[in-house]
Parts: sequence; structure tokens; C-alpha cells
Amino acid sequence: MSNPAIVQDSVATPIPLREILPWAVFAGLLFLLLMYFVGIEQGAVSIFNGTYVHEFVHDGRHLLGFPCH
Repeated sequence: MSNPAIVQDSVATPIPLREILPWAVFAGLLFLLLMYFVGIEQGAVSIFNGTYVHEFVHDGRHLLGFPCH
């Protein structure tokens, strides 16, 4: 007697590159945006005035090796 809930002989199929590529590009851009805010925000190319972003990511800067003071 076979149970229809149990799948027999299943084989993992690879995900095509054209389906992974958009997500990889999105993740890369998100990473670069994060590195901008942690690494160089509040410098010469600052987007926001004040020191709010700097203070928010201050410990992350030190953890990643970015000098800030």
C-alpha cells in the first residue's frame, strides 16, 4: 500500500542562473548600500546632515575596521 504523502525517487533540480541572477544583483546592491552607510556616510559625500547616521553605525564601523576618529 503506498502513501501519496511520501514522494519516492525525488531528485533535486538545479536552479537556473537566470532565476538566481536578479536576486544576486539585488543582494549585492543592498550590501553596497549598507557599506556606504557604515563606511563613508558623514564624510565628504554625506547625504544626511548631522551625526545621526554616524552615531547609529558607530560600533559597526569599528567592528568592520573603518576608521572614524
